[in-house]
Amino acid sequence: MTKVVKKRKVKKSIKILLVFSALLLGIGLYFQCQPSLEPKKEKPIQKKEEKKDTKKEYRASMIMVGDALIHNSVYNDAKLSDGSYDFKPMLEYIKPITRSYDLAYYNQETVLGGTELGLSNYPRFNSPQEVGDAFIDSGFNLVSLATNHTMDRGEEAVLRSLSYWNNQKSVKTAGCYTSFEDRDKERIYEINGIKYAFLSYTTWTNGLTPPAGKEYLDNIYSEELVKNDVERVRDQVDVVMVAMHWGIEYSHGISSSQTEIANYLSSLGVDIIIGAHPHVVEPIEYIGKTLVIYSLGNFISGQDSVEKLTGLMVSVDIHKKEQKGQTTVAIENPKAELIYTKYNLRGKMDFKVYPYSQLNNTILPNYRNYYEQFKAIVTERYPDLPVVSLGDDA
Repeated sequence: MTKVVKKRKVKKSIKILLVFSALLLGIGLYFQCQPSLEPKKEKPIQKKEEKKDTKKEYRASMIMVGDALIHNSVYNDAKLSDGSYDFKPMLEYIKPITRSYDLAYYNQETVLGGTELGLSNYPRFNSPQEVGDAFIDSGFNLVSLATNHTMDRGEEAVLRSLSYWNNQKSVKTAGCYTSFEDRDKERIYEINGIKYAFLSYTTWTNGLTPPAGKEYLDNIYSEELVKNDVERVRDQVDVVMVAMHWGIEYSHGISSSQTEIANYLSSLGVDIIIGAHPHVVEPIEYIGKTLVIYSLGNFISGQDSVEKLTGLMVSVDIHKKEQKGQTTVAIENPKAELIYTKYNLRGKMDFKVYPYSQLNNTILPNYRNYYEQFKAIVTERYPDLPVVSLGDDA
């Protein structure tokens, strides 16, 4: 009896063990089939790279001087024993300044028809082409050719001048052309990532106009002509600069015609207006965003008074910014410096152009008073315009 009971107990224990094992197995299988209670590690979402709003900036420096009015006293002083001409020594104090700029402008008042045509003085000038060599050597690369003396020696002198300039690959000229097709050609230049156009016109001709059908020889100002020229390039460039031969000779005041033209050019979107013809300095101002230099005066000449021998150098920064798909361009940091042409009345004339900051009373007696006089004229409409100060007397 006892054995039977024991066997039953063993069987019962085995059954319990089997049931318990099955239960454990079932629980294990159940939890294996359930989603994990641990939070899933989500794969990091690949964020689309946002385009950075990059800002690009471009800058170009520019300096401008006035008229190269080459009287016979100037070219005779430059004549060498072999019959050639060297004007470079006349610019030796200016060259270190102008060569440091990206763009350097001057107005070639007298036509460079060259010696083969025969040189001549006022009232109908013709100058040696070595004048151009000296300016190029000093870093000048923008030259205005439309003046009241362009037609002094007729078509041949203009074409000789253009032949010379067109062979100077580093130089851009404006104002005189070889044909209507040449005049109407789109000329878009670039410096340091800044695109620019350079145009030139004269309101004066001294009664010497180009022959009928050859008006391209000298760009005579008209609203229609300038409007067509500016609109042809305005949307393709960052900067439009216009050289204007205008105003009243030997007047420091601004004429009503200059005011009218300046406002019109500004309305067309011209950025810089560079004035010539008065042979003396005139004020500088902004009309909206347009920098207007009414007259830079003479750069070098054989004229005979301090006011005609005093001119201006004006420098600016051209600043272009590109950001958020927008492009802005500004003519910034204008600065003026007075210059003076010195020569001797007897013997070798020794023409030399000096910055006023390098003058002393030996070179120009009473130069400090002249400085204040001309500075007041230049800053009349722009009192905050910086003008390079004078150095100490040696």
